[in-house]
Amino acid sequence: MIKLTIISGRSGSGKSTVLHILEDRGYYCIDNLPASLLPSLADRLSSGATGIPNIAVSIDARNISADLEKVPSIINALEEKDLLTEIIFLDANSQTLLKRFSESRRKHPLSTESVSLKEAIDKESELLEPIALMASLSIDSSSMSLHQLRDTVKNRLVESSETGLALAFQSFGYKNGVPVDADIVYDVRCLPNPYWDTALRSLTGLDKPVIDFLDEQPEVLDMYGDIKDYLQKWLPMFEQNNQSYITVALGCTGGQHRSVYLCEKLSEDFSATISNVQARHRELSL
Repeated sequence: MIKLTIISGRSGSGKSTVLHILEDRGYYCIDNLPASLLPSLADRLSSGATGIPNIAVSIDARNISADLEKVPSIINALEEKDLLTEIIFLDANSQTLLKRFSESRRKHPLSTESVSLKEAIDKESELLEPIALMASLSIDSSSMSLHQLRDTVKNRLVESSETGLALAFQSFGYKNGVPVDADIVYDVRCLPNPYWDTALRSLTGLDKPVIDFLDEQPEVLDMYGDIKDYLQKWLPMFEQNNQSYITVALGCTGGQHRSVYLCEKLSEDFSATISNVQARHRELSL
């Protein structure tokens, strides 16, 4: 079946990077496609006239506002065609986007003499919200380097199309907010905290002394077992519902000990049955 991938997201979040990766993998890519042309493109793809198996298009705030408003209805109409359609939405928090634009000195597509950069970023979020809500995969690039973003796209988007479900476990600290691209979130702040042991405070859930400490806590093992049982039962249902990418986020207070430990333990277990499994630690990469 022909596959149409729609890339969208706020300016500065990494859309161009995603397009370049897909182009390197054999996709035919179109940047800044006018949304009004999407139905015509879909018709040509469905008819087989192009001979292109995979195509990716970028649709963002550079479009005419009236055209952007029609995108959700256009995408719904595409489901009636013999065309596999997925939407990848990239974003980053506003503070990160402000910093990226300031450092690169690029002009935001919505900024003018009377519209500041911050106002343009906020306006863009409003314009693209309907597309964001329809996304098959959302990626928050706030804490990612360019290299990390490339790896994430390759693992979750490119390789998942070849190997089936892509499963990512992400640890985070609640003090820095919940990841916006998480599909399932577990709060593990109720578990015994290695932070209060001064010998473990500077270590992480990747270090053996912390692992040994948490391995000995009955509550930790119970939480681990409950999460594992839930995922083993329901992940097949997500996959049957055509959800190819699942991000399971686990959060503790600082994102250094308990959540890291559980992410590593769960990713190791599920790697035995799912070929594309990642463990990412947001706070450890900052």
